[in-house]
Amino acid sequence: MSTTTHRRTSGTSAKREETSSDIATFVVPDLSVKDLLSVIPAHCFKRSALRSSLYVVWDFILLGAIYSATKYAETNLLPRIDYPHPSLQTLAYYALWSLYGYASGLVATGLWVIAHECGHQAFSESKLINNTMGWILHSALGVPYHSWRISHAKHHASTGHMNLDQVFVPKTRSELKLPALDVAKDDPLGINVSDEVMAEMWEALGDSPLSAAAYGALQLLFGWPMYLIRNATGQRSYPRFTNHFQPSSVIFAPHQREQIMLSDVGVLLWIAGLVYASKTFGFGTMMRVYGVPYLWVNSWLVLITFLQHTDPMLPHYRGSAFNFQRGALSTLDRSLLGGAGPFFGWLGGFLTHGISETHVLHHVCSKIPHYHAWEASDALRARLASAGIHLQGAPGGWGEVVKTIRQCKFVEDEGEVVFYKNAHGKAACKAVFNEPVSDSGIDVTADS
Repeated sequence: MSTTTHRRTSGTSAKREETSSDIATFVVPDLSVKDLLSVIPAHCFKRSALRSSLYVVWDFILLGAIYSATKYAETNLLPRIDYPHPSLQTLAYYALWSLYGYASGLVATGLWVIAHECGHQAFSESKLINNTMGWILHSALGVPYHSWRISHAKHHASTGHMNLDQVFVPKTRSELKLPALDVAKDDPLGINVSDEVMAEMWEALGDSPLSAAAYGALQLLFGWPMYLIRNATGQRSYPRFTNHFQPSSVIFAPHQREQIMLSDVGVLLWIAGLVYASKTFGFGTMMRVYGVPYLWVNSWLVLITFLQHTDPMLPHYRGSAFNFQRGALSTLDRSLLGGAGPFFGWLGGFLTHGISETHVLHHVCSKIPHYHAWEASDALRARLASAGIHLQGAPGGWGEVVKTIRQCKFVEDEGEVVFYKNAHGKAACKAVFNEPVSDSGIDVTADS
């Protein structure tokens, strides 16, 4: 990250007299969009319908291979094992299909990523091909294609903006009904916080690995459908019950009505397909073959996107402090599964087409296809490093989700650049400005 980390000191006075040098700093970027894009090789912007389609075919081949290998093991390998107890055979059966669900869910997440690229018009040069392929793939995964494409475009235009971003918007002190900020004992920057305030905040917020893990599990399991259905973790300035299925939703413009209805048709066909499969093959078979991998896809989606946009070292902006490039550079690259070792880090990136590993580049230019994103990311990172900006987070995994939930509780109601504070009301980072910049003027109403 674009931070300089200093060792923090612990005081014993009523108000901890720490200085700004005791906290990490985030250098608010002053680079232009032109500067960022100019370092990316020209061929990285080229989109190929054929090459993108081959990745779709490859993902389906992998899914077929995983299913065939699982059925072969179920039929020919498990029965040959001499089990000391009959219950172990049942356990082996469930373990085999659990492994299938995990593996196929990871591969299907790669298909989800390609559908997401269609929404960014990164699949090919043709808008018709992009939207057709995106609608098919996302509908097959229960996603309202155009509806989410539109809200996601707004997210890209306003990433990290407290009042305009669409997802993972931090809760504020007042929204959590925490004690009002008292500058005599507290600090808007979260540096000098009295013992009294820290105890008060801890009592109001609480924090434990168990509660963070439980909250994280609920988010990973239900977060994605709840965002689509009721705007969970979304922009809280929207009316209650805002969703991605109602054409009149505040998310959409009137001229987008038919696209929202088409997206709803795709989801209805998906539901009909699940009902048909359940009646034809049995609900258990449908869940084992499709349902469990589908839940894994949702889980990976939430895990990846949550960790890309949530970290105590990442800023959120208000007002004139925000522009497009600052929002794009308030995200992180992370190695998915990298915490389990280099091989799993490679595997996670390979199967999900680098969505977690090349995320910063994706926000700088979302029309670059995933097969060029690795090279483009290397070029962008070199330019950012020359400006003292490093946006590489810890490897993405369940442990990091729990850690991040515990570190990121709320932000202050005031301030143009704010950072998360923990359950003691302490921040881990503060902003450092170089030069003032103007608003980006991004048009978020135009269709991509």
